[in-house]
Amino acid sequence: MKKKLTFAAALLAASVLGGVANAKTLVYCAEASPEGFDPAPYTAGQTFDASSRTVFNRLVEFDHGKTTVSPGLAESWTISDDGKEYTFKLRKGVKFAATDYFTPTRDFNADDVVFSFQRQVDKNGPWFQYIPGIAYQYYNDQFGDNITKVEKVDDMTVKFTLKEPAITFIPTLGMDFASVVSKEYADKLQADKTPELFNQKPVGTGPFIFVDYQTDAAIRYKANPDYWGGKQKIDDLVFAITTDPAVRAQKLKAGECNIMSYPAPADIAGLQADANLKVDEQEGLNVGALMYNTQQKPFDDVRVRKALNMAINKKAIIDAVFQGAGQVAINPIPPTMWSYNKDVKDDPYDPDAAKKLLEEAGVKDLKMNVWAMPVSRPYMPNARRTAELIQADFAKVGVTVNIVSYDWGEYLKRASAVDHDGAVIVGWTGDNGDPDNFLGVLLSCASVGSNNRAEWCNKDFDALINKAKTVSDQAERTKLYEQAQVIFKEQAPWATLAHSKVFMPMQKTVSGFAMDPLGIHRFDGVDIAE
Repeated sequence: MKKKLTFAAALLAASVLGGVANAKTLVYCAEASPEGFDPAPYTAGQTFDASSRTVFNRLVEFDHGKTTVSPGLAESWTISDDGKEYTFKLRKGVKFAATDYFTPTRDFNADDVVFSFQRQVDKNGPWFQYIPGIAYQYYNDQFGDNITKVEKVDDMTVKFTLKEPAITFIPTLGMDFASVVSKEYADKLQADKTPELFNQKPVGTGPFIFVDYQTDAAIRYKANPDYWGGKQKIDDLVFAITTDPAVRAQKLKAGECNIMSYPAPADIAGLQADANLKVDEQEGLNVGALMYNTQQKPFDDVRVRKALNMAINKKAIIDAVFQGAGQVAINPIPPTMWSYNKDVKDDPYDPDAAKKLLEEAGVKDLKMNVWAMPVSRPYMPNARRTAELIQADFAKVGVTVNIVSYDWGEYLKRASAVDHDGAVIVGWTGDNGDPDNFLGVLLSCASVGSNNRAEWCNKDFDALINKAKTVSDQAERTKLYEQAQVIFKEQAPWATLAHSKVFMPMQKTVSGFAMDPLGIHRFDGVDIAE
């Protein structure tokens, strides 16, 4: 039997969505606030859920619940024989949403595609630094300088020219940073001298239209009546931002939300036992880790990193924090991903050996910071508890740990800085199903100062992963990635901690929601039974 929304939840939905009688409203209890609503400058999942996967589209789209791609804003594409030119035929008749703050005068076309990519590389353009301190990390991590040209062939045709072939190019275009934005809207904001609104009031071609954001409380959307994929079955969508996983679970049980993200492991059994709920689950395409700043002494010494790795009781972390919903991580990619190197051996838990190695490295009475994330993520449900366990483990080998944290957006920003101190607990959920999305984005030399929070640059490792991107044969790519994982383990820029199972609780009245291996929460195609 369908649970009714509590008075508070009903009031939340009705007060900002117009209280339309008989309208279907889906309330999603989200774990964190978005950093903004322009998906290009950011890397966090909650930001993508709130922006790129609701308001925007991309040239290609990942199929629901899969890592395969299908045509999106591009109906088709061709690739030159040398693998360096990609020509996209664009979908006709696609409209940018009309809102109370912008009314488009034309349909989507090639100008929007060119602008969406060029703004992320044109350092002299007005949109490169329109947000103070902005950095298009993902573009740099994924493409670097490999895209030499994005050009408009005609109104409905765009051509990308690459310096080197890239087997990952098409799936990368399905990633959130590659969302296509409105050049016309950008031009208007630039003329009005209000460019900051581009990140606050988004305009896209996606299944939902942005309505309102109450900071750290709720985001409201309505179904896009002109969506090229067809109007959605739900009329209104509300993100109820609820940082505490226990509170999210309470709200779901009380009927205050229809779907919740990332339950605490301790709450899963109770959610599974609730007759009004269903809890979907799958192995996560993720990894959680403690990432040392390898450019900072004494973490620039591989012996110190190896010693600290041997001091961590990973099994205790899995038992206490993941409570049966995770497994010890050995490599920087999950075992569900192709090219995972099964022959790599983990650093053993051996405090005595850790002490000796620290002595050999000349390290005594080390004091360090361990950063703990303030939010739950699929790869790390409770970073504070994990940090406390690491703190106790390190104390046994004579290392004193100070645990620090910041608001999530600030945490990510500070942890990207090359001079950040200590070691950071953070992780990753794959964005496109390719090993490069882990090894390249998180560990390449090009990613230092952005998503490479170990600030680690190893030329041999880099050569292997860069070569793998230019090779089309998967067996050959696998060999290269396997070698890269060996170097990673030898050099130990991280203490790999865990891969988790992901759970998605929801009301039984919800249909059409697909768990996604890429960690995406999508609400297109979702319905609620009357």
